[in-house]
Amino acid sequence: MKLAVIGTGYVGLVSGTCFADLGNEVICVDKLEDKVERLNRYDIPIYEPGLEELVRKNHQRDRLSFTTDIHSAVHHADIVLIAVGTPETESGAADMSFVYKVAEEIGESIEDDKYRVIVNKSTVPVGTAEKVEDLIKKQQPNANINVCSVPEFLREGSAVKDTFHPDRIIIGASDKRAESMLLELHSPLTDQIVVTDPRSSEMIKYASNAFLATKISFINEIANICDAYDADIKAVAEGMGLDNRIGPKFLNAGIGYGGSCFPKDVKALKHLAEERNYQPDILQAVMDVNEKQSHRMVEHLDRIFDGDIKGMTVAILGLAFKPNTDDMREAPSVKIIHELTEKGASVRAVDPIAANNARTLLPEDVHIVEDALEAIKDADAAFLVTEWDEFKKITADDFKRLLKQPVVIDGRNVFDRDLFKENGIIYHGIGRK
Repeated sequence: MKLAVIGTGYVGLVSGTCFADLGNEVICVDKLEDKVERLNRYDIPIYEPGLEELVRKNHQRDRLSFTTDIHSAVHHADIVLIAVGTPETESGAADMSFVYKVAEEIGESIEDDKYRVIVNKSTVPVGTAEKVEDLIKKQQPNANINVCSVPEFLREGSAVKDTFHPDRIIIGASDKRAESMLLELHSPLTDQIVVTDPRSSEMIKYASNAFLATKISFINEIANICDAYDADIKAVAEGMGLDNRIGPKFLNAGIGYGGSCFPKDVKALKHLAEERNYQPDILQAVMDVNEKQSHRMVEHLDRIFDGDIKGMTVAILGLAFKPNTDDMREAPSVKIIHELTEKGASVRAVDPIAANNARTLLPEDVHIVEDALEAIKDADAAFLVTEWDEFKKITADDFKRLLKQPVVIDGRNVFDRDLFKENGIIYHGIGRK
């Protein structure tokens, strides 16, 4: 099939590249000339394992191209995927201006009666498919189109894998011809395809992310109660996860969720509910717990040193909101570092990928180093904030030998608590002392 993908962020670039790898002819469109030039020389603007190789392979095989010309891309396409951002507004609602602008430009680009399927890949409020169709037909009343919803469920750091091996595909279509074309496009990926109407498809995306965020906030709440009663959240989560009704996924206590999706989408769903005069109390609680959770590491440090951490040096291991990405959006590290510096502590931080993206978000006096052992050398305490593999390999002996004071606050519960304590380290995880 011939595809046009509008937007070359995580969703657009990964989706377009993977569809090209399946044998489709894909044109990716972005307004930024510099970004398009970079992509055409395989300079990938995001960090995503395996993506550069796929871009290079499919570009060289003439299945994938990049342009700023939306008109020619739409004219070429059987299916047009909208994959631009829907950032959070001050009210918590999704900012739909980019999606609506693209819809208008698609309408301006249609000059024939060829049937086209327009797909919202962006995470959008319920009812967006209808709004997009109205905007396109306002520009071109005779446009022979059907607007559908096929939300993405990609995880940063494993987006290529998730595209080729999805748990399921959701297709929201109101037209049998569009449904058939989208089934043909996605059937090489999985047979777990749910076909529904566009409004339900749009809600599935929000509901899925909100539920996962709820599991994270719930297990973090239980971890905080474990702290109060000297119970071990690792054992509690294992015992819970063996119940088939609960399952083990997303029961890892820590310092809260971050990134480009969960924070934004929970707020957007809350806003949608409130627009129809429904108060979503659970969603509010999820956000409240998450907002507090990033403070737990500093609270533990305060308790260890009786509230006096002024003048101390704290090593921060990890800046990105999760491993295998350079994304700093809503990263807990930012709040943690600002809180430490406000209390008078000095911070020495390290991250294998996200350091450059982090610099503008952190206080100027934060010292970013390139090596984890350099970060912890002569520090008064170490915080494990992002569970990169190279940080998990730091041994109890390394911490004991290099730290000025053997204090480790494990925000991801990845270290062996008993082994660390046996080596004389003052260890505190989240929900496990």
